[in-house]
Amino acid sequence: MARQRAGAIHLKSPAEIEAIAQGGCIIAALMDEIEPLVVPGVTTEALDRFVDEYVRSHDGAVPAFKGLYGFPGSACISVNAEVVHGIPAKRRLRGGDIVSIDVGVRREGWCADSAFTFPVGEIGAEAAHIMDVTRDALRLAVAATVPGNHVGDIGAAVVERVRGTGLAIIPDLVGHGVGREIHEEPQVSNVGRRGRGVPLQPGMVLAIEPMLAAGTDQIVTLADRWTVSTADGRLSAHFEHTVAVTADGPAVLTGGGIWDRSDERDGHDPAVTGPLSTTIRHP
Repeated sequence: MARQRAGAIHLKSPAEIEAIAQGGCIIAALMDEIEPLVVPGVTTEALDRFVDEYVRSHDGAVPAFKGLYGFPGSACISVNAEVVHGIPAKRRLRGGDIVSIDVGVRREGWCADSAFTFPVGEIGAEAAHIMDVTRDALRLAVAATVPGNHVGDIGAAVVERVRGTGLAIIPDLVGHGVGREIHEEPQVSNVGRRGRGVPLQPGMVLAIEPMLAAGTDQIVTLADRWTVSTADGRLSAHFEHTVAVTADGPAVLTGGGIWDRSDERDGHDPAVTGPLSTTIRHP
């Protein structure tokens, strides 16, 4: 979820980063558990119900999106051309669809945020391509999240990965800081220039979320006033991690599980493409 607000950047202590990571571990485990449920015939409403019940089954945890700015669901579930903020409903997924499940968790006053785009059954070449490039762009963006770099380096990593792929970065949707609130400063654009923007410092916690489209980079908001879709109706994909900037490099607070397995499946070398699993493991 990518709505923005103004305010100062708040650096987090190691203990506060650990608190955010506890919520992040819940999301990581949730993505692992929900994967086998993303099949032809399931409704997005049923997936949302699973998210709600799973999050609340963990002591002190609640879905951070439920009621946020008036959003009605516990997760944003966006299908095919829908980029973000899809409202869960009785819609049934079909084989060949791709679906982004975006989840926020609030626990003990701290928030974490992550999204994963899942295939529904067998998918076509275009769908596989946009998923692979978007996920890889997130890897590279995470790898750029180190002290001494700038917020612009994160977006530059996305730009460099997407260049030449035939895909488009959606410039009007951005990542954000995360902490006491699900949306904090700074904004994290997916279209950046190296060495530009806010300097990255230890203690910053960022939700990094490349969002790509198969056609135009223009978007429209649908009649429900929430769902954001590509303007031409072509496919989109969305992957997101909550990442802490530390003196030792990026700490991915929402990794593990399906993220590690997708690395293995794709044959990526994390030392080359950047980490997708957390340095702060499940408790």
